[in-house]
Amino acid sequence: MRTAISTVPPLSGLSGAFIVILLCSAILSDIAVAAAAPANPRPNILWIVSEDINPQLGCYGDPNAITPALDRLAAKGLRYTRCWSTAPVCAPARTALISGEYPCSTGGEHMRSEVRMPSFMRMYPQLLAAKGYYCVNVAKEDYNLAKPGKVWAESSPRAHYRNRAAGQPFFAVFNIEITHESQIRKRPHTLQHDPAKMRLPAYHPDTPAVRHDWAQYYDNITATDQVVSNRLAELEREGLAEDTIVFFYGDNGSGMPRSKRCPYNSGLNVPLIIYVPEKLKALAPPDYGAGGASDRLVGFVDFAPTLLSLAGIEPPAWMQGLAFMGPHATPPPRYIHGLRGRMDERYDLVRSVRNDRFIYIRNYMPHLIYGQYIEYMFQTPTTRAWKELYDQGKLRPPQTFFWEPKPPEELYDLNADPDEVHNLVASSRHSAILEELRRAQRDQALKVRDVGFLPEAEMHRRAAGTTIYEMGHDPARYPLEDVLAMADLASLLEAGAVPRLKAGLNNPDSAVRYWAALGLLMRGDSAVKQSLPELRRALDDSSPSVRIVAAQACGQFGEGADLKRALDILKDLVQPEKSGAYAAIHALNVVAALGPKAAPLSDTIRSMNTKDPNAPDRANSYVPRLATDLTGQAAPPAAPKKGRAKRPAR
Repeated sequence: MRTAISTVPPLSGLSGAFIVILLCSAILSDIAVAAAAPANPRPNILWIVSEDINPQLGCYGDPNAITPALDRLAAKGLRYTRCWSTAPVCAPARTALISGEYPCSTGGEHMRSEVRMPSFMRMYPQLLAAKGYYCVNVAKEDYNLAKPGKVWAESSPRAHYRNRAAGQPFFAVFNIEITHESQIRKRPHTLQHDPAKMRLPAYHPDTPAVRHDWAQYYDNITATDQVVSNRLAELEREGLAEDTIVFFYGDNGSGMPRSKRCPYNSGLNVPLIIYVPEKLKALAPPDYGAGGASDRLVGFVDFAPTLLSLAGIEPPAWMQGLAFMGPHATPPPRYIHGLRGRMDERYDLVRSVRNDRFIYIRNYMPHLIYGQYIEYMFQTPTTRAWKELYDQGKLRPPQTFFWEPKPPEELYDLNADPDEVHNLVASSRHSAILEELRRAQRDQALKVRDVGFLPEAEMHRRAAGTTIYEMGHDPARYPLEDVLAMADLASLLEAGAVPRLKAGLNNPDSAVRYWAALGLLMRGDSAVKQSLPELRRALDDSSPSVRIVAAQACGQFGEGADLKRALDILKDLVQPEKSGAYAAIHALNVVAALGPKAAPLSDTIRSMNTKDPNAPDRANSYVPRLATDLTGQAAPPAAPKKGRAKRPAR
């Protein structure tokens, strides 16, 4: 504010009184300007969210994309090239957004689960509202966390920032579903993009169905761009454009198979474009510049603390994300992290981490394929065509990988191999980066107290009387180091581990026993037959999750009495009224793996009540789906609880 004083003429030859008048005038001018421009303005913040989209936009250099509105926004704002959704599917990704916590820390990593937050935590709209913000959402929520009280001023298709009080700052989210997975397969559809011009990733087969889906996806991106244009024009008409920071981003990777649901860069990397008006430039990140690109590593866990920072609120210490804008911005991190848990009705456990160039993927259940049968995913024509070609033996690597057991570890150079198909784990030239990212992934699990190493049923069982987050942060209730050590031993599939896995079945902690049994199962026939006495004892384990894995091992690789005993165990565990929804989902997955061997259970599954009266609706939706898949006819549906909203699209 020194410019007014600098305009004072030379003092020589002027009377003392006139000098005093000039100086006073300058000081008053300073005061007036300062009053007009508060030091800590509270900006409006607008989020425009497009579902199931990678950075396949014109401003990101994609020649197929027709996105003039987003290109204009990027030309005057900042484009992030390394933004990850933390999880490659909507519900856990939005769980990271709403909380600033890793879903594997709160227990909310599994698709369409519902867990409680500790009493000291709040969702970010609640923290913004406490500072006077009007927070609205239009209209998708889909969090795996139960709301700790009222979260939004309004969350509905009718919500709008214009409904706020006069002069009140707003935070508003507008969700766009046009690019959603379900819209790729919507027929009839007249293509605007030429299928022949589509660039297919190396893992997809080149068929008319695949090319059509890719072209329709790009058509949907163009339609989304028009909606974005309308939202930005509306902001201009309201006279709010220069008072509002705008974010545009995707909620996870594209709805094409091996993007969404898969914690590769193809499933996690989303567009993020941020525009900061001139008067709010003090809140912009250090690398902000019109038309610029930022290589900062950003994850969805970072969005909540960033919002708070923009509003002048110091993020609470419990938030695990890092603010990347505003007065509380942090230095860039070295790594960002991703995760995969249960995807709808199918279990898995994958963790991923990337730096500026390489991505490391740790598959803790390498015996499970990425292409497990998920009813919703198989509605996409590409998925069905791809699987049919694989079953016919007409594919060659890398197009086969999606349908085959996973390697325990994967490492890809994203600069040289953007499709992530050339695994560098065995490359001696890359041993140092492999070890670095392997260590970063392990350090992350320990830092956030990753509860995903507990089977879902055990997670809830062990957290009785508290929250999963608090249980996970209690070493007495969750000895993570011991559990993680056995998970590593089990899943790395190294030779000579069978004696230690057998010994692990005697560990006092049920999660260690679970991983020991799983390690034997993953090694197949020889390891199981060497361990049948121990696995037979595990059929009587106090933990349902241990019993389920032991039953799969005895049933899959045993005959006669071992198979019969395994089916007897599973007969009780598939029934959610007896075992609970989470154990039932796990047990039904095992029945599917056993195939014809489990035929004696068909009548039980067909006639059982598929609802767990103690589970939330979100969990109860999967048992009937699995029962239908297994028996070929619809099981009795789980009736929704009164007052619950209709389940959103996946």
